[in-house]
Amino acid sequence: MSDRNPYEQLGIKEDASFEEIQEAKVRLMQEHRSDRKLQEAVEAAYDAILMDRLRMRQQGRIKVPEDIQFPERLSQAPPSFPSVPINISNSWLQRLLDTPSRSEVLWTSGVFAALGVLVAFPGFQASALSLAIALGVGATLYFLIRKERLFGRSLLLTLVGLFVGIGLGSVIGSWLSPSLIGIGMTADKLATLVTFVILWLIASFLR
Repeated sequence: MSDRNPYEQLGIKEDASFEEIQEAKVRLMQEHRSDRKLQEAVEAAYDAILMDRLRMRQQGRIKVPEDIQFPERLSQAPPSFPSVPINISNSWLQRLLDTPSRSEVLWTSGVFAALGVLVAFPGFQASALSLAIALGVGATLYFLIRKERLFGRSLLLTLVGLFVGIGLGSVIGSWLSPSLIGIGMTADKLATLVTFVILWLIASFLR
């Protein structure tokens, strides 16, 4: 099959239309679907014809439909766009995140776990929730200031954690309110526990 010119390989005339070329290729690929070598020969003949038509078009001898894809176009690398360097070494997020030691995590975990157990205790009065939250806020401030001695940023992070925790906890508490009654938990207590989780994350992993 390779001794013939590409047009003969596809069984078409040299003045065949592009539709006829493509139909011939599809037909032969189907006929030789069990023979990989013959399929490769068909592909090579098809590519050779397209390259020939491309040269003819460049010489102005024919007009090629816009939807025809030539082999050289397919082999071209996609256009590369200039990469924009992302420098995160001095970004605010890099400065904000902390990699605490094991002892630091144990300290923060112990404090907030104790507060959580206290609040979840059935005998804990709802009127004392404000005091428990105040203790959580104070603990968060202490752990943050201890890291870099930045009171302003520590206070800001603590307040953000407090508002996020109360807001998120209130939503979860109202959503789970019917289920909480059966386990002796109130929506306010659940909101306080969620707030403790947020404050613990901030105290442990931010600075």
